[in-house]
Amino acid sequence: MTVSVALFTQDLRLHDNPVLHAAARAADQVVPLFVLDPAVEAAGFGAPNRQAFLADCLADLDESLRRTGARLVVRHGDPAEQAAKVAAETDADSVHVAAGVSAFARRRENRLRERLGGRLHVHDAVLTVLPPGQVTPAGRDHYAVFTPYHRAWQQAPRRSVHGAPRKLSTPDGVGGEALPTATAASPALPPGGESAAREQWRRWDVDAYADLHDALAADGTSRLSPYLHFGCLSAGELAARALERGGEGAEAFVRQLAWRDFHHQLLAARPRAAHHDYRSREDHWHHDEREARAWREGRTGYPIVDAGMRQLAHEGWMHNRARLLTASFLTKTLHHDWRTGAAHFLALLVDGDLANNQLNWQWVAGTGTDTRPNRVLNPLRQADRYDPDGAYVRRWIPELAHLPGPSVHRPWLLAPDYPAPLVAPEDLNTRLRAARSLD
Repeated sequence: MTVSVALFTQDLRLHDNPVLHAAARAADQVVPLFVLDPAVEAAGFGAPNRQAFLADCLADLDESLRRTGARLVVRHGDPAEQAAKVAAETDADSVHVAAGVSAFARRRENRLRERLGGRLHVHDAVLTVLPPGQVTPAGRDHYAVFTPYHRAWQQAPRRSVHGAPRKLSTPDGVGGEALPTATAASPALPPGGESAAREQWRRWDVDAYADLHDALAADGTSRLSPYLHFGCLSAGELAARALERGGEGAEAFVRQLAWRDFHHQLLAARPRAAHHDYRSREDHWHHDEREARAWREGRTGYPIVDAGMRQLAHEGWMHNRARLLTASFLTKTLHHDWRTGAAHFLALLVDGDLANNQLNWQWVAGTGTDTRPNRVLNPLRQADRYDPDGAYVRRWIPELAHLPGPSVHRPWLLAPDYPAPLVAPEDLNTRLRAARSLD
């Protein structure tokens, strides 16, 4: 019998998985393999929330594979070394893996190629709708502005959506380790795995997305970002199904998938942007550990900012609008280095995707791709616009729950025990106007 290996990375699913699909077509039997790589933790990406979510994902993946007649083989060590060992033990003809975009993923792919040679098959469009580099502007290797990228992205051909395999077989005697377990840092972390992902997708009202995606208290976003990060859902399948459904909500959601692809193609072309300014503004960042700690702990004195930071700590996730305004407060109001904020987000976010996290932070800080790098999100204006009744703030800051309506956004008027604002309200506009243009 012929054997192939499907090396899972950030594609922890059965539905629409080109890696598993190709491995199943290539051989009579498949070894579904996941390697717990100690280099992930050594590089600082082994955050407790993501480790706990990953443990859920692997348990769910193993259960789903067992229903097809297969099982997940888990090993620990260097993925290239372990994949080569499994291939040798089973006399596998091919090893299949998803293409990544980060420098870390590329190094892993290079090691796999060194070990496996022509037996390695790398598959595009597994983690994104379009693979990085499929659409490029004339004379350049990537798009630096979203709008022209989006136009090209909309017109580009896409691969077909694969169904989940109904029947698989794993060779007997392939040894592996027990499924990992981990404890989350955030008490309300969502459950991981493809089953939970598809249930969340079924529950979510995409039709209301266009109207509610910025409303902080409505919680109308999809909450699918953790599942996309771990590949429990296929971005390609989500885009295809949303476009089939049609409507303003579906179109707005697909636009967000395009933004995700945009950041992935940018990082693939400029790996240094993970830690260095994509476009340097020659900023001289301010550093004040007292301010940074207050921001991390949700004690800035501006409840809309503090609510976002407390949601992050409790859920390991934060509403997208809250991400924008908390990042703007740190980088534009306090003028702290974007890397300070990005590192804190990566330490807690269950959807801590390097491309999206780092490049969204740079977009807000003015060092990235925003065509208005001087944009500033005024925390009070944002609060009045996106949490007009104060419901989001009261949900996350119970000590202010007694304040009525929008007055909760200005506790210095009615709640003197709340932390004093890091920037006095009367100085806020002056500071923002001096630094950047207001929004």
